Amino acid sequence: MKYLCLVYVEEKVLHAMPQNERLTISGESMAYCAELQKNGQLIGASPLHPVETATTVRVRDGKTSTTDGPFAETKEQLGGYLLIDVKDLNDAVRIAAKFPAAQFGSIEVRPLKEAGCA
Repeated sequence: MKYLCLVYVEEKVLHAMPQNERLTISGESMAYCAELQKNGQLIGASPLHPVETATTVRVRDGKTSTTDGPFAETKEQLGGYLLIDVKDLNDAVRIAAKFPAAQFGSIEVRPLKEAGCA
C-alpha cells in the first residue's frame, strides 16, 4: 500500500540550528532514503524550498487568484515528503518514526487512494 509521509518542521528551529547540525540531519535523511530505496520501499522523496517561496492558488467564480506563502499560518511548515510503498500502516509509521526530522518536527502519514488524480 502506498503512503505519503508529509514532513513538517518549524523552519525557525531548523534555521537556528548550527550549519554542521543541519548538514548532519540532511546526510542522515539522504542515507535513510537510500536505505528505503534499496529495500524497494521508497517511490520518491524530496525536501521543499522554504515556505517564503510558496504560492497558494485559488479559483473562485472562475477567477484565479494567487497569494504569496502557504495557505495557513502554522507553527510548523511542510518541509518535504516521502512516498513509500509498504505492507500496512504499521510499516509506514515505523518508517516515519525513523526519519530524522521526526526528532524535531512531525511526520503526517496518509494512505494514497489508488483511484488516480484527486
